[in-house]
Amino acid sequence: MTLQSVILTLLKISIALSVFDLGLRATFADATYMFRHPRDLIRAVLSMNVLMPLLALWMALTFNLNPAVKIALVALSVSPVPPIFPRKAEKAGGSDEYSVGLLVAASVLAIAVIPTTMWIFGRISNVPLQIPARSVAIMVFMSVLAPLLVGISLRAELPRFAETLAEPIGKWATALLILCAIPILAGSIKSFVALVGDGTLVSFTAFSLVGYFIGDTLGRPEFEKRRVLALATASRHPAIAIAIAHTNFPQQKLAMPAIGLYLIVSAIVTGLASRRKPGGTAPTQSQEQMAA
Repeated sequence: MTLQSVILTLLKISIALSVFDLGLRATFADATYMFRHPRDLIRAVLSMNVLMPLLALWMALTFNLNPAVKIALVALSVSPVPPIFPRKAEKAGGSDEYSVGLLVAASVLAIAVIPTTMWIFGRISNVPLQIPARSVAIMVFMSVLAPLLVGISLRAELPRFAETLAEPIGKWATALLILCAIPILAGSIKSFVALVGDGTLVSFTAFSLVGYFIGDTLGRPEFEKRRVLALATASRHPAIAIAIAHTNFPQQKLAMPAIGLYLIVSAIVTGLASRRKPGGTAPTQSQEQMAA
């Protein structure tokens, strides 16, 4: 077994532990939230699965970008949110039930949305694009649904045990993720340097920023939903994006580093955007006291 395969295996384990930890803190009501609120679901689908793919296709067809960057934009635009997304949304002030519900809904819908969107893009661009729904279903089930449902089930049956287990599981998952990220980033530096230039950073920044504000706009008026949908629209599942890129363009070796570079740019952009104080937020306690 090579060092790379060991790192990738540990990375998958860390992601599974992160989602399992999320399940230990969630309920079945959280997981089904979006399906019980169709208006919110429609807005999320419009933001993530319609407008962002159209933006990615327009950028790929309009600008003279590195082919790997074009592939990364398209692959990312049709991918669901990453498994650890709810943690990021929670830190940004998002609603737990909305965050978990969006993760589940985006993952389930991806099984049909990704193959359909890739087929449409292929017809428009005259470039054969595809990925089997079965492949998407397996990735979604293994990386999101299975560990999440196991965690939720354990909490439902043994709430005190789940509460005790959640904190150490979360710490181990974070430590393992950092441990895996260091060699991956170190080994990708040369590829990142090769990609920088020709509008790569500008295109990734613009794509992430526009995605954030699309989600922020469609998530209005509730602050918790705006912030979560904004982050979800700009942040995508890297493993599924890499699978899409590899399936359709196996000869393009820079596609995977391009996706990794986008994750870094997106994290910076959304982190800065999340600090922005939005208008129309709920009044603070002191404001309510003054009004009284």
